[in-house]
This record gives sequence, C-alpha cells and structure tokens, in this order.
Amino acid sequence: MPPAAGAPAEVWYASYGSNTHRERLGAYIVGGKPGGAARGYPGCRDRTMPVRSLPVVLPGVLYFATESLVWGGGRAFYDPASAGRTFAVAHLVTAGQFSDIAAQEMYREPGADLDLTEALTHGRARFGDGRYETLVCAGAMDGWPVLTFTAPWGLADLPGVPPTAAYVEHLASGLRETGAWSVREIAAYVAASPGASGHWSARAVRELLTR
Repeated sequence: MPPAAGAPAEVWYASYGSNTHRERLGAYIVGGKPGGAARGYPGCRDRTMPVRSLPVVLPGVLYFATESLVWGGGRAFYDPASAGRTFAVAHLVTAGQFSDIAAQEMYREPGADLDLTEALTHGRARFGDGRYETLVCAGAMDGWPVLTFTAPWGLADLPGVPPTAAYVEHLASGLRETGAWSVREIAAYVAASPGASGHWSARAVRELLTR
C-alpha cells in the first residue's frame, strides 16, 4: 500500500523500550507472542522485517511508570523535554508499518495509516490520552524522519514503577545487539533511569545480560 499523500515512504522507528530487541519487534511486524509477555500481537499489514537497524541517542530521558499489562511492572516512556540522553535502536520501516506498530502499542487494531503531518511539522502529535498515543519526531537520518511514541505526560507527572526482569532483559539485550554500548554502559544506563533507580542495580542488569 503506498503512503498517504505527503507522507514519507519510510521512517526510522526509534525504539527505547522492549522493541529495541529485534525478536521482540518481530511480534509487532510478523505477529505472535514474544517470550515473557502476557499477550500476542496481530502484526503489520506488511510483514517484512527492517533491513536496517541503527543505534541512536535521543535527547531526553528514559523512565519507567504505570503498570504494563503485557510484562507486569513499569513501562518504558520517553520524555524529550527532560535533560538527559536516551539510548535507542532506530529501525527503518515503511510509514504503514510504523502506523501499525503504533496502533498495536495503543491497543488498537492495525490497518490505518496515521497522519504524520503534525509530528513531522511541529515535532509532536497527540492522537489520544493513552500511554503511547503521542508521536515525537526526533530529527532525521539519511533523509528519513526519526519517529517514536510516548505518553502525553512527562517524567515529573507520575510516580516511578520498577520494570520486571523480562522487560529489562529485552530492552537491555536489544541495546547490546547493536554493539554500540558495552554491557557496563547499558547496565549503568538502565539502573540510573527513573523508576528503575533504587530498585535495579547495575550489577543486577549486567547479570541479566551475561547469564
């Protein structure tokens, strides 16, 4: 299916949570139930896996809050307005695939293309009040926009909730797959993130990555 008029053919989906992990991302694209998760996903209309995935660092903060129905424990969110840096993996997908991935994160049925105009023009677009219904454009790479989704609220608006081991393992393993960061760097980054800080030590995260 061609992209909507004015929409880019492809976008970089910048994942900062469990979809940093390529196998986990496959559940959203091909369909299925990832290991450790409590539910499965229908997948995208186009079930082709990304041909490129690159490490990126987004300006802003990773934090964990609310409670995931899929993993239990806190979900990963991205606050671009807070000072810091967020390790992410940018997957090159079609605009339609990005729309379908976003729909599944929003607990909606995939199948309709999102209008990316506002996000691409103003850097942000809100499609609802839900936890992943706000799109953020974090720039561009190789001519394609870098897009992600997060909550409409910010880091200071909710109490932190520590993530589960399965969730941390997927997130951290996905970052490690890129080869851009060492195990120590990833472990220190996750352990210092609001919501995980004080509940997860860098050593405990390292043990998940090396067991």
